Amino acid sequence: MVSAVARPQESPKLRLVGGRSASEREFESTQEEVPDAQLVALTAAGHRSAFEALYRRHGSFALGLAVRIQGGSIDVEDVVHDAFVQAHARLADLKDPSAFRAWLGCIVVRLVRTRLRRRRLLTALGLSSQEPVDLDAIASSDASTESRVLLAQVYALLQTLPASDRIAWTLRFIEKHRLETVAELMSCSLATAKRRILRAQRFLTGHFVPAFSKDDP
Repeated sequence: MVSAVARPQESPKLRLVGGRSASEREFESTQEEVPDAQLVALTAAGHRSAFEALYRRHGSFALGLAVRIQGGSIDVEDVVHDAFVQAHARLADLKDPSAFRAWLGCIVVRLVRTRLRRRRLLTALGLSSQEPVDLDAIASSDASTESRVLLAQVYALLQTLPASDRIAWTLRFIEKHRLETVAELMSCSLATAKRRILRAQRFLTGHFVPAFSKDDP
């Protein structure tokens, strides 16, 4: 099933900075060799091009994570933009600069969770409707018809779950993260992550969706 899920390759357009100087363009040409920790330090020191480099390096990761968690591409570029804005504003909170990618993932998860909770509340109040599952955004181009049908069924059911359970299950079985990583991304304990995944899996199994993994959550 994992192979049936698309992995976006292109980063969304950066909307955080303007033009670049000649020295910044020169830095861009060598940024692939610069580790995240150094880019974070340079960003904190006011080097705009270093932050652009972080965006180019991790933008597609953030975009793909947001798409696969919520099951579609609606507002995901706004989510990614806001995630980088928050990351830039809170850079001093990052204790391990080399862990920028994982830290950014936590911010993306938190923003998507807020969006899903708001959407679920509006739907329950009759003020909105559930967003359609966007298979073109989440399914890979070579996914079989059977895989696409199962993927659509899974995401349709996930929409009915509490946001935290939905996200925990997606991180575990769609993103294939270890339990420890799921807990880290969701800023919760390992036991809480396990409970959320188990609740979601029991719900899906009760609706005749086969387990994505034979391993225990």
